[in-house]
Amino acid sequence: MAGRSIEDMSIAFIGAGNLATNLAKALYRKGFRIVQVYSRTKESAQGLAQTVEAAYTTELQAVTKEAQLYIVSLKDAAFVELLPQIVSGKENALWVHTAGSIPMNIWQGHVARYGVLYPMQTFSKQREVDFGQIPCFVESNSEEDVQLLKDIASALSEKVYEASSEQRKSLHLAAVFTCNFTNHMYVLAAELLKKYGLPFEAMLPLIDETARKVHELEPLAAQTGPAVRYDENVIDEHLRMLADEPQMLELYREISENIHRLAIR
Repeated sequence: MAGRSIEDMSIAFIGAGNLATNLAKALYRKGFRIVQVYSRTKESAQGLAQTVEAAYTTELQAVTKEAQLYIVSLKDAAFVELLPQIVSGKENALWVHTAGSIPMNIWQGHVARYGVLYPMQTFSKQREVDFGQIPCFVESNSEEDVQLLKDIASALSEKVYEASSEQRKSLHLAAVFTCNFTNHMYVLAAELLKKYGLPFEAMLPLIDETARKVHELEPLAAQTGPAVRYDENVIDEHLRMLADEPQMLELYREISENIHRLAIR
């Protein structure tokens, strides 16, 4: 890219899901040139392509061979299955995937230049996020492309790090606990509240304060509730209330025991 800005690089997106949609929009807003979007479904491909002023296709064999950077953001199983088709005829471009759970060496033997660009955040098409605060983790098989990916990520985020595949796998696991499991607790809470005729919005100030606290305190120090002190009267009453929800009851019991074990450790 000597003599040219990174924004001049032609980029093709393979995938138009939640992450791809947010990443493509963020790159587009920063002046990057997205030339094509591929998705299995026309609605997704066309919708994202129109937003970022790109062409679109629903056929893998019609993916442009002229892009300099291909960003693959597919479900893990689909990515692994389609990899040979995806890269066919385009082996000399730079290829990156966006997954936390797939090692970089998935590319090995398929393309010459490859890497990972992993923005660690929960994404939904319906919500736009502030990319400036999203940690982005990059990896590549060459130092030159590590720097290139850092430059691209730095155009979007203030928080750019180099991380190995093993480190990224740990990040992804921690993110599942931090985000996916936490949101599942919201789902269960919403079901309980509905059962008793109460709105979930009553939980929002509590959710917000719980999240804010860990900006200032270690998570273990921020832990409160009956399980910390193992208040058996409260815990037994909660278990009684969950008698008709055996799976939720067992989850409550196991999590309470785990919280108490860590609190007294």
